[in-house]
Amino acid sequence: MIDIRHYDVIVSPSITEKSTLVSEQNQIVFNVAKTASKPEIKAAVEALFGVKVTAVNTLVRKGKVKRFKGFTGKQKDVKKAIVTLAEGQSIDVSTGL
Repeated sequence: MIDIRHYDVIVSPSITEKSTLVSEQNQIVFNVAKTASKPEIKAAVEALFGVKVTAVNTLVRKGKVKRFKGFTGKQKDVKKAIVTLAEGQSIDVSTGL
């Protein structure tokens, strides 16, 4: 059963050069909610995509300070989750939910 809260945990897939490199090791990178814990992320990915997750690693990328026409601003902090899938499992992130 898909709980509506699972959609709040997974914000979006992260499509970067590094995330495509780790996809060869059966890993997927997601942007997740800042308050999401590893068990919540694991439950959300297993419920939404119907796959078996073996490990979840998280990191917080701190927002950069940017300047535009003399005014300083700060980008938001982003929490990412690197999800390792079981052998033989895969997720096609280009299709969406």
